[in-house]
Amino acid sequence: MIGIKNLENLTDFHTPQRIMKYVLVYCSSGSIRMLVDEKEFSIGAGQVITITSGQVHCITNSKKAKGYVLEFTLDFFCKDDKDIELIFHNGLFCHFAMNEVIAVDKEILAAQLSLIQQELKEQPYQYLISIHSRIELILVTINRAKVKRGDEIWKPDALFLKFLEAVRDNFKHNYTVAWFARTLGTTELKLNELAKLHAGKTAQLVIHGLVTSEAKRLLIYGEYTVKEVACQLGFNDPFYFSNFFKKQTKLSPRQYKERFPI
Repeated sequence: MIGIKNLENLTDFHTPQRIMKYVLVYCSSGSIRMLVDEKEFSIGAGQVITITSGQVHCITNSKKAKGYVLEFTLDFFCKDDKDIELIFHNGLFCHFAMNEVIAVDKEILAAQLSLIQQELKEQPYQYLISIHSRIELILVTINRAKVKRGDEIWKPDALFLKFLEAVRDNFKHNYTVAWFARTLGTTELKLNELAKLHAGKTAQLVIHGLVTSEAKRLLIYGEYTVKEVACQLGFNDPFYFSNFFKKQTKLSPRQYKERFPI
């Protein structure tokens, strides 16, 4: 549900891992290099990176780094639509591989993460409510840092974010936009309107993009054949999957896998 670790004490963070939690890595001193999916990032003192649930990540190098790694599930944090919109505000935990390193207010981040760690250890009365509020403050602080540096403000719609989560949770079924619309209690027209607004493409193309990202993770980090990856993503025909993947990336699944020999 929720956990926090000290960056300097991690023992299992140096091999690629994938967890279905939202991860926030804050470096208070020193520096680290991190791999998130197929991209590498350098995080220095006073900087933070957010990692979306399901993304593969690991630390590739650490230079006297200290700080925190906060992990929490969507169910823990998102009690209502306002929470859902906050967690994705300005692309913080975005499903479109928009990870970035952000310089933040050191005092606020360090203090709140330390207090979360203390609350989890001591578990005082209503500690989970307190932790939820502290995560809210952390996310607001990061958003303010992004606005201060001149980033354009992106205010997501909770329904669109529920759509992204639903797609992510149902890759193996290869469901249609119509199925997601029925499941979410809306219409295909509404999902397409939101997809155009937030991603500049149709809802079907949003699905294609998320499926392609998942295929990349499975090809790079999973010990799967192309046929097995196709099956996990709801493709009955591996040849059709290969054509789909090549159309999205300009490379065949096999060529893509060979580019990233993990």
